[in-house]
Amino acid sequence: MELGKITVVGLGPGDEEGLSLGIFRLLTRAEDLWLRTGRHPVVSWLDEEGVSYQTFDSVYEKHTDFSSVYREIADQLFARARKGNVVYGVPGHPMVAEKTVEILQREGRKQEVLVEVKGGTSFMDAVFTCVGVDPVEGFLLLDGTALDAGFVNPRVHQLITQVYDRMVASEVKLTLMEVYPDDTPVTVVTAAGVSGQERVEQVPLYMLDREDRFGNLSTVYIPPSSEPDVLHRQFSTLVEIISRLRAPGGCPWDRKQTHETLRPYLLEESYEFLEAVAEADPDRMADELGDVLLQVLLHAQIASETGEFAIRDVMKNLADKLIRRHPHVFGDESVEDERDVKRKWEEIKARERGAEERSLLEGVPEEFPALARALKLQKKAAGVGFDWDSAEGVRDKLEEELAEVFAASSAEREEEVGDLFFTAVALARLFQVDPEQALLGACRKFVRRFRWMEKEARRMGRPMDDFPLTQLDVWWEQAKEEERRGKGNL
Repeated sequence: MELGKITVVGLGPGDEEGLSLGIFRLLTRAEDLWLRTGRHPVVSWLDEEGVSYQTFDSVYEKHTDFSSVYREIADQLFARARKGNVVYGVPGHPMVAEKTVEILQREGRKQEVLVEVKGGTSFMDAVFTCVGVDPVEGFLLLDGTALDAGFVNPRVHQLITQVYDRMVASEVKLTLMEVYPDDTPVTVVTAAGVSGQERVEQVPLYMLDREDRFGNLSTVYIPPSSEPDVLHRQFSTLVEIISRLRAPGGCPWDRKQTHETLRPYLLEESYEFLEAVAEADPDRMADELGDVLLQVLLHAQIASETGEFAIRDVMKNLADKLIRRHPHVFGDESVEDERDVKRKWEEIKARERGAEERSLLEGVPEEFPALARALKLQKKAAGVGFDWDSAEGVRDKLEEELAEVFAASSAEREEEVGDLFFTAVALARLFQVDPEQALLGACRKFVRRFRWMEKEARRMGRPMDDFPLTQLDVWWEQAKEEERRGKGNL
């Protein structure tokens, strides 16, 4: 069976002067010529030459999103090609920023239609000429209608195409502001290479969408940046800084560190972050998370120097694990609620470990803080039904353990106090309270009240140990009352 055929041609970035002889002949001899849009400099020349054509501009008016537009254009072209050969003209080069061509090529065989691309001149040549850039320095071409901050790379030249109007420009602006300061200079190039229509304007990023300066031939250009405010937001910059600190001539302290010497700092920084969370201080949270990330990057850099692993391995392992353990998000499984998610997480985890885990309680590091380890061990045991039926049962056990503490000899007391703490963790767990955070909160509360007492003693002009316990108790109760009223800077 003979396949239908769609011949895709590029109209170039400008007028008819930029068309090759082959494209000229295809356009003028086509029996069924379709253009993605009639808003292009070559179209007026087609009108003058009396070339018959149709456009898909009406399809743009039917849909609110570009993906639906491209889908319908491709479907219409496939349908027409089954009846005869079609020539399809697109702005610029067919293989540059043309989603319809991508669909045609991907689905042509399945649709029993032959898709042939004849090429054309890309708009990029004219844009690079306008802004005076050699693309060999490195550049990135991005789609303004689907721009994601994760794709932006401020280290290279960037062209953002398909910025058709102010609405698209507004979305582009907001996305770029996630990476660049608001006053970053950006250049809008419209109708590059088109005599009499070419326009090049540089504006601050925050003003990008302030005026109606856009059309079908508009591109936004951003030069490479060396500004700390920009580069210091990039993960790759952090990796480079850590590498420099560890390199010869770097920081003596950083160069001396090992996995073992850094162990206490990871715990310390983690607890400082938790402290910032407890204080609901977002600025400090951001700062402390940076300190936690520093520890991760240092460990990864040390490992990369010995060939064990690198930060990219850390990221890949994490990405793989998250996808694997969330089949209800990245697969076709379903979950009922949060508890169902946790149960499936543990099931997947157990399957991954397989025979390596000889006990259900393995995998709980001994390096955990005692309260956190007790909580984790109890949760593991509770998962197979080894648990109290109610909080009342735990209360009875607490009273029993407390009595044993007072009845124990000095040699037995540490063990009995440990049993008391372990049971207290069980009570916290059944009340859905994190014992580690609860105790940290109690410590913070003690510090606030004690400082209030110190302030009162200073106000009296005497050291605290000059006052009897009865006075200290009075101040303690006053501090509690101040907290309840929400007064005082405790």
